Amino acid sequence: MATSADWLAGARPRTLPAAVAPVLAGTGVAAYAGAWDEWQGVWWKALLALVVSLALQVAVNYANDYSDGIRGTDDDRVGPMRLVGSGAATPAAVKRAAFLAFGVAGVAGLVLAASTAWWLVAVGAVSVVAAWYYTGGSTPYGYLGLGEVMVFVFFGLVAVIGTTYVQTETWVWPALYAGIGVGALACAILVVNNLRDIPTDTAAGKRTLAVRLGDGRTRALYLLLVLAAAVAVVAVAGATTWWALVALAFLAVALPAVRTVTDGATGPDLIPVLQQTGLAELVWAALVAAALVLRS
Repeated sequence: MATSADWLAGARPRTLPAAVAPVLAGTGVAAYAGAWDEWQGVWWKALLALVVSLALQVAVNYANDYSDGIRGTDDDRVGPMRLVGSGAATPAAVKRAAFLAFGVAGVAGLVLAASTAWWLVAVGAVSVVAAWYYTGGSTPYGYLGLGEVMVFVFFGLVAVIGTTYVQTETWVWPALYAGIGVGALACAILVVNNLRDIPTDTAAGKRTLAVRLGDGRTRALYLLLVLAAAVAVVAVAGATTWWALVALAFLAVALPAVRTVTDGATGPDLIPVLQQTGLAELVWAALVAAALVLRS
């Protein structure tokens, strides 16, 4: 019987930063664009966007736990505990948890679509399908080296731009730049996760991007993504206010993780990098949002 602690383990330590960061960044851009001049009309949209983001993150984690578990990919796992792979919960129970989280995201998304634009339903549906088939289905694209693309697009670009759009109901370029920054760091989390798992993923036939690139180039990719997030801060500042450059302070959190990766750490020694990168993503978004809100 799985305990409550076991079920919480299924959500992963990076879930909260990865869910909150795009909503913070997108809301900051919306505030700078004037959406919060009458805050009573949009605060609940920001809250619902957070519910969607968090529910999708949890759903993806449980869906991955289920799909990897039934395939046996997690039988020899180095990272945090998986519910199915460890036997702490049955595959059916984890699958139900995933679909429950998808349902919560869907309900919140429908409310946002009804109050903003119905075409957002299509965006939400694509997001759910992409989340499930990352490791689910007969040919999961996460096993083909495309997981980083999914994370960058849906937990970076779509999440940030979508959060801004439901509050402003218009396109604003800074949302794209913020989406790139958040997406780069969200992608970096997955990159280091897959870097840690290269030996076991190779043995299990899971051809992640890290497996395809190899150890050295995967470490270089991680560094490139952190640098891309720094460039995105400059882009946001150039399109809004130079006060946003304060967000470059995220590098103080990211640099220890970068050193660990570039120094050649392997296996369990890479686990702290997941938390450090997640915190860097949250700091990036929080500082960008604070600067934009204060200068709005």
